[in-house]
Amino acid sequence: MMAQASAPATFRTWHVLRTCGQRFAGLWERLSLYLPLVLMGLLAVGTYWLVRNTPAAYEAEAARPVNHEVDYFMRRATVKTFDESGRLKTEIFGTEARHFQDTETLEIDQARMRSTSPEGRLTTATANRALSNDAGSEVQLIGNAVVVREPMQNSDGSWMPRLEFTGEFLHVFMNEDRVISHLPVVLRRGSDVFSGDTFNYDNLDQVADLRGRVKGLLVPRASAGSAPVRPSR
Repeated sequence: MMAQASAPATFRTWHVLRTCGQRFAGLWERLSLYLPLVLMGLLAVGTYWLVRNTPAAYEAEAARPVNHEVDYFMRRATVKTFDESGRLKTEIFGTEARHFQDTETLEIDQARMRSTSPEGRLTTATANRALSNDAGSEVQLIGNAVVVREPMQNSDGSWMPRLEFTGEFLHVFMNEDRVISHLPVVLRRGSDVFSGDTFNYDNLDQVADLRGRVKGLLVPRASAGSAPVRPSR
C-alpha cells in the first residue's frame, strides 16, 4: 500500500515541477523580448549621470589658475617678425630666452634688437633684459637700455638726424613707432642732448615729449633737425 501511495505523489511533484519550468520558460521568453529596451534604458540613465557630473569636474579644472612658469626656453635665441608682405620687420637676439604661457611674453637676456622701417630707416636697441609679447609688437627694454635710430635722408633731400634714447627702462611700440618711459631718459639728437624724468617719443609726429626736470644742451648748426623736442613741466 505504501508503494502504491507514493507513486501518485511522485507523479504530482514531477507534474508541478514541469508546469513551473514551462511557466518560467515562457516568462523568460517574454522578458527576453524586452531585454534590449531595458539595456537601452540603463545606458540612457548612465549617460545622463555622466552629463550631470562631467561639467563640474571640467569647470574645476578650467578654473585652475595658470602659474607664471616657463613653458619653454631657448639659448642663443633669435626671434624674427615679418609684415604681411613677408618683409623682415624686427630681429631680437639674446643669450637665453624664456617663454611664459600666462602672460604670453618672451623674456630675453642680453637682448639686441634690429628693426627696419618701410622707408628703410634702421633702429637698433640693446638692454640687459627684454620682455616681448608673442607678436613682437611691444618690447620692454630693462637695464642699460639704449635705442638708436640711424640718420636717414628724406625724399626732399633733407636729413633726419641720428637719435639715441638711453635709460633704465624703455618701452618700444613697433607698430605705432613710439618709445615711452616712466623713468628718466637721455635723448641725443645729432649733437643736441636733452634729459627728463619721463619720456614719450612719437616718430609719426616727429615729437619727443620730455617731462619733469628737463635739461637741454643745444649745439648751433646750419639747419635744424626734423624732430623737435617739447619740454614740459
